[in-house]
Amino acid sequence: MPLQKPWRDLERATVSSAPDRPGVYELGDSDGTVLAVGDGILRDELKSALAYGNGDRVRWEETHTREQARELAAEHRERLE
Repeated sequence: MPLQKPWRDLERATVSSAPDRPGVYELGDSDGTVLAVGDGILRDELKSALAYGNGDRVRWEETHTREQARELAAEHRERLE
C-alpha cells in the first residue's frame, strides 16, 4: 500500500518544508509511479534526492524513531518487488 499522503513536486521549497525528523518517503516520476522508497532524516534524505535528480515528486510520513522509519520503509519496499 503506498503512503496515504499527497504527492509534492521535488523542488527546493518542498525540501525546505520537510521535517527534520525521521520518516519514510517515496520518490515518484511525473506520473506518480513510485520509483524508490527510502528512510532516514527526511530533510537530509530529500536534499540528496533533489541534488541527484532521483525523482520528480515526493511524499513522506514522519515516524517517532529511525527504527520505525526503517520498518515502515521495508514494508513499502516489499510491495514494489
